[in-house]
Amino acid sequence: MFLPSIPFIVTILSKFVGTAIAYVTLATAAVAATPAPYFLENTEVIATPSARLNRSYEIYVSLPSDYAKLTKRYPVVYVTDAPYAFPLIRAIAGRVDRHGVGLEDFILVGLSYASGESGTTSRNRDYTPTNRAKDRDIPDSVYGQSAAYLDFVKKEVLPLVDNRYRTDPKRRIFVGHSYGSLLGLRAMLERPQIFSHYILGSPSLWFDKGYPFDALNQYKSTHTDLVAKVRFYVGGNERPARSRPKEANMVELMNRYVADLRAQRWRGLDVKATVLDGEDHATVFPRLVTQGLMWALPKQD
Repeated sequence: MFLPSIPFIVTILSKFVGTAIAYVTLATAAVAATPAPYFLENTEVIATPSARLNRSYEIYVSLPSDYAKLTKRYPVVYVTDAPYAFPLIRAIAGRVDRHGVGLEDFILVGLSYASGESGTTSRNRDYTPTNRAKDRDIPDSVYGQSAAYLDFVKKEVLPLVDNRYRTDPKRRIFVGHSYGSLLGLRAMLERPQIFSHYILGSPSLWFDKGYPFDALNQYKSTHTDLVAKVRFYVGGNERPARSRPKEANMVELMNRYVADLRAQRWRGLDVKATVLDGEDHATVFPRLVTQGLMWALPKQD
């Protein structure tokens, strides 16, 4: 029977140990080389559980670069659909400030969706004014709880932000798009003390057979003034096309709604509508945010 010599055994063990060490070294190098996650400077994420809604939300906060060095108070921009809109507005504001006419520094607060829910589920419920018929694509969707959500914003989110940061409560700018604009319209009519400025893009005025027009008519019957600074925007292509003949004409609806607002000649109302040519519902948001911020927060001398 063949018995390996001691030198042969040592050679085999050396090769085995060397191979094992090589694998460990490669694994260690792979771990060490794992890319670090990207993060945005001067930002925070705050968990905001709501007992009144029995849900939890996150708010995203971006502070001006000089916030820690100064003692002044800042206007606050609140934006819906935060996972998309928050980083976009932050980037646009930085670019406009560096390369354009400039913007006044502001605190940005992103209103995110309910924890554990999809954006569609959360916004269908929280941003809409009525419990409309079931959505053809999402049969289990719940609608019509924007009044409760606005109470959450007013009584829980705003105090949290004002107590935690140096804010100017007299200058709160609301930014919304699509269903987010429906939320802004409700705030404008029913809770005018929450926000001073509104940047409303592609408002879903067709919702529930034109319910926003009914809400405006109800307001007209009981009020003689409307204190709000509002800018409406819509993409020039947000109207029926041959491929989508049943699509709502959002350009016509916006112009009709704004004309109705102007016709009242309300004290305290500053309103204007802009059609952004060449844009549709998916592409209009960056342009309207740029123009809206330049209107609401021009650079202070």
